[in-house]
Order: sequence, then structure tokens, then C-alpha cells
Amino acid sequence: MMFKVLASGSKGNCSFLKCPGLNLLIDVGINYKTLEVKLGDINVSPSDIDVILITHSHSDHIKGLSTLIKKINKKIYIHETLVDDMLSFTDNNHIEIIGDSFEMEGVTIKLIPLSHDVVGFGFLIESDNKSIVYMTDTGYINKKYYDMLTNKTIYLIEANHDVEMLMNGPYPYYLKQRVVGDYGHLSNEACAKFLKRCIGKNTEYILLAHISENNNTKELAYKSIEKELVKIDFPKEKIIVTDQYESGEAIEV
Repeated sequence: MMFKVLASGSKGNCSFLKCPGLNLLIDVGINYKTLEVKLGDINVSPSDIDVILITHSHSDHIKGLSTLIKKINKKIYIHETLVDDMLSFTDNNHIEIIGDSFEMEGVTIKLIPLSHDVVGFGFLIESDNKSIVYMTDTGYINKKYYDMLTNKTIYLIEANHDVEMLMNGPYPYYLKQRVVGDYGHLSNEACAKFLKRCIGKNTEYILLAHISENNNTKELAYKSIEKELVKIDFPKEKIIVTDQYESGEAIEV
């Protein structure tokens, strides 16, 4: 399994996952040319993508979707509750409706309902005894999924904002309440709490994602999570902060 974050933040999100026999793209929040260049760094072409997974309908996750589908003529794989949102960007011929779990080429993909101001899902993707938890854009993670999400190989989890920085910042009150509410985004503290509960001996990497440019910093996000995970002896060099503009390193497990 090889995983690479191509972009992560409020201006665009996109990640690539290579499993034996299957190439997956998660979200298309960047334009086709940028996608082509970033995939080229790992000798992958957009036409090599087999499965496009979409988390939700906000533009920073799908603004490059229409062009990509026209270029490579591949399907998006989405839960039925996302279909109406996606028909503005593609047609029924390019939509594959999936349930709570599906399998393809030995790769199992489980959908985790999230809590945002539009319908959205995270993913647990498993292949050859390796696994990745992929979750951003949620006000909280329901505890009923904790057992399912425990002791996985890679975690990409949102560390969107620092609560104090947000509340003292320039956002209007209603927007501050949206961000910190149940239908908003995970704070650094909430991210750390989830990871401290769920990572295990099989966990090799943690990627902190969707860092707010206005209400957080990469350094603050890292320090907030590292401070908690050092208590359970997780190696700090395995905590990686993703970036809006620069692709992350290709992680192989």
C-alpha cells in the first residue's frame, strides 16, 4: 500500500492510494493539470486511476471532478445519499452507488458517516493486512465506530483548528459556532483525543489534515497532537502535517 496526499486544506483536497491491483483517488479538489503534475511525481497518470471516492460535495473536495471524469471516463463510487449532490458534476453513467461497505480487487472499503453541514463520509480502506483511516470535515467522530477504527496502519485525520485561535480570530460569531459545532470540523484537541484512543501497535503513520490557514498553524497542530501521543510512546517522527500547496511524501507500508 502506497499513500500520498496531493493537497489538503480549505482550498482543495485530494489524495492517492495505491493498493495491489487497484489505484484509488480520494476527492478531486484540485484542477486536472495540478493533479497530473502531482501524480507524475510518483510516475502515475490520471488515466491509471481505477476508483474515484468522494467524501462530500463541498467545492474544495470536488471542484476538479467534472474535468477529471471527462478526461479519463471513470466512475465515482458514492453512497446513495450523495447522488443528488453529485449530479451537478457528472451524470448517472459515471456514478456507481455503493453501500456501507464494498470490495474490489481484494480491497475492502468501508464508509464511515461523518457529521458535517452536508452529507459526508470517511473511509476505512483495507488491503493485504494494511489499512488506512481517512476522515476530514466532521464536527465529531461517533464513538460507535471507534472499535472499527482502532489499531490501523495509517490515519489521515483532520486537525482543522485551534479553538482559542479560532475564538480570538476574525471570523464572525456564527461562523465560529459552525466550525466548533457538531456539524463543523475537528479541533486539534479532538483530533488528539481520537488518536490517543484508537491508534495501536500496528499504527505506522499519522497524517494531520485540513489545517485551517486562519485558525491554526502546522506547528500548532503538530505540537498539540505530539504532546498527547508521546504519552503513549508513539514516535513523533511518524506524525506528518499535510499541506495545502505541497504534496506530501509517498508513504509505503
